Amino acid sequence: MSNTVLFGAQWGDEGKGKIIDVLTLDADWVVRYQGGNNAGHTVEIDNEKYVLHLTPSGILRDSCKCVIGNGLVVDIIGLNEELKELENRGISLKNRFFISDRAHIVFPYHKAIDGAKEKKRSKNDKIGTTKRGIGPAYSDKSDRIGLRMGDIFESDFYEKIEKIANTKNATLNFLDSDEINVSTMINEIKKAVEYLSPFVCDTLVLLNKAVKNNDKILFEGAQGIMLDIDYGTYPYVTSSNTGTSGVASGAGIPPQKIDRVVGIVKAYTTRVGEGPFPTELLDSTGEHIAKVGNEFGATTGRPRRCGWFDGIVANHAVNIGGINEWALMKIDVLDELDTIKVCTGYNLNGKEISYIPSNINKFSLCRPIFKELPGWKTSTKDCKKWEELPDNALNFINFIEEYTKTKVSIVSVGPKRSSTIIR
Repeated sequence: MSNTVLFGAQWGDEGKGKIIDVLTLDADWVVRYQGGNNAGHTVEIDNEKYVLHLTPSGILRDSCKCVIGNGLVVDIIGLNEELKELENRGISLKNRFFISDRAHIVFPYHKAIDGAKEKKRSKNDKIGTTKRGIGPAYSDKSDRIGLRMGDIFESDFYEKIEKIANTKNATLNFLDSDEINVSTMINEIKKAVEYLSPFVCDTLVLLNKAVKNNDKILFEGAQGIMLDIDYGTYPYVTSSNTGTSGVASGAGIPPQKIDRVVGIVKAYTTRVGEGPFPTELLDSTGEHIAKVGNEFGATTGRPRRCGWFDGIVANHAVNIGGINEWALMKIDVLDELDTIKVCTGYNLNGKEISYIPSNINKFSLCRPIFKELPGWKTSTKDCKKWEELPDNALNFINFIEEYTKTKVSIVSVGPKRSSTIIR
């Protein structure tokens, strides 16, 4: 392992947290490069479960240093709570956790506006936002009125917050929503700043020094490629670049320094929130997958929509992200099924296509064309080696490899570290 990017190749919730945790065994650094606490990475170690929203999953390895890159938007109140919980559970942060001084801050007024706008949208126009303030914070960044982590050290930091908050309250009034109590908000922010300030630094210096020292760096994506602001199902997307392209802008490491790209996919597909989903199952099979796979969002708790594996989406991720290899997750969820389906094309108005239309209305009209494969009808949960997987499970894996022209190097047969087969 050298410099590796790992990102979700579907609509998020692919199991990135677990695989990042597995790969950190060989990593010196783990870096988040985009998104915010709308992400939720779940890691199970022995009998302990950790749900991380902003903190890189490498924090659970004592040997790893972790970075929140400049491409994130940081809910400092939420991060304060998350880090304190980790420390209370015996996780050390000193000299191994760093926050970019260029990362923008998510304030309570961002979250309030996020929720108010979603509430105002009609049923057909709802985005399905997590209401964590991610979009409004990125909007302020683009509008050049946002505040960054480095600003916490400036003497006029709280004056700036008060001034901006008053204008945001006017927006909330316009949206027929309750105003933010500015003094209460500032008191909460002061407590968070006091705790977080020792971790804030220029991470560009740290990471570029690490590259020159040939340290092993793992770049951790959040959400998935189909939620990418440019390449996803716009407008039902997040507000950042979720794939490999986000590393250069969100961590300050040039593309030529990336040696390996791992795409994370489930053996089926899930989606949270609104927007088209061609392989979605609205039947007993979909209910079975949701139940066995425990498909509920780690951040929102919302039930996930479930469907068959979509090869068009997988190839989309390969083309955009330069994926070298797959980590195939939750293959055990399919253990009891007689037949497994893989989408190999779309029917769009009577014409077969093998790409994702950029227009959301056209994409919503796409109907899946399936290849049916026999199920393996036996448990994979106790498999520890590649050759222990059932023949039909291996056939399923081989089909995915041939269709995407990308090898499967990791297979997950359960949530724990030990339930991972490395090829």
